[in-house]
Amino acid sequence: MNDDIVIFTDDPEADRDIYAFTAEESDSEIRLDVFLSQKTGFSRTRVAELCESGYVLVNSIPRKKNFRLTSGDELELSAPPPTGIEAKPQNIPLDIYYEDENLLVVNKPQGMVVHPAPGNPDGTLVNALLFHCDGDLSGINGKLRPGIVHRIDKDTAGLLIVAKNELAHISLAAQIKAHTFSRKYRAILYGVPEPLTGTIRTGIGRSRTDRKKMAAFPIGTPGTKEAVTHYRVLRAYGAFSYVELTLETGRTHQIRVHMREIGHPVLADPVYAAGRKTLGLYGQALVAFHIGFIHPVTGERLVFECPDPDFINKALEIIEHEI
Repeated sequence: MNDDIVIFTDDPEADRDIYAFTAEESDSEIRLDVFLSQKTGFSRTRVAELCESGYVLVNSIPRKKNFRLTSGDELELSAPPPTGIEAKPQNIPLDIYYEDENLLVVNKPQGMVVHPAPGNPDGTLVNALLFHCDGDLSGINGKLRPGIVHRIDKDTAGLLIVAKNELAHISLAAQIKAHTFSRKYRAILYGVPEPLTGTIRTGIGRSRTDRKKMAAFPIGTPGTKEAVTHYRVLRAYGAFSYVELTLETGRTHQIRVHMREIGHPVLADPVYAAGRKTLGLYGQALVAFHIGFIHPVTGERLVFECPDPDFINKALEIIEHEI
């Protein structure tokens, strides 16, 4: 077998390390999960989970765990980073919208990473939460993301719910899976979508050409998950539009990928609209302004909304001034 190649991603939001291997003659006919378990030290169960999620490619094509290798096959596995990084409490101010003994809702600013990762070991939302809650957070998601039930990208601002105990975490995660957990966003897009209201329904999976990106595929494509986004144009400016987006699913980069797919990427998106004018923004003009869920203990339906942050308002002022 050739020397193993391990490529560590430098994008904290990618949250994955990438392992690459080349199969030799002696590896022919070996099952994919057996081969990768031997080479990475991961259990076969873990490898199977990664295969099922589309994070294992053979010659750039997602393959199942029982795929048989051929000499010369190029393999790529993307996996979570090591959990050895310990998140430390840091006294970082938080904009808290709601808090009780079970959970809290926080308004994350643009530019803050949600949880520690290689390259971002501190200054994250988790570091701030550990200080604020004195370590009293659920841990069922692992050492690097205690309490984090769902996430938003570093440069997306807005509301996140955080669990303080395992009961709350399990309940909230189940609501997300059942699509009863409501999430709405506002964004500024390049151009104006037609029609002014609509639904985008595709598969979303890792890009076949750039593993740090996600991409849209036909529904049912191996290695992808169905993603549904509803949009509504609030204001049309010609060169730009201000829209509201409702997630029916919650895939990685879902809104950003779907807006690019219809030809109207999010303003200043550094990944999916690179090279376009940014109106002075350094990250995507996207805010998670609405969150709704059933309280895991009281059973009460809770809904929270936050105003648009300054970077959205300033961009809209520039756009309106240019009309």
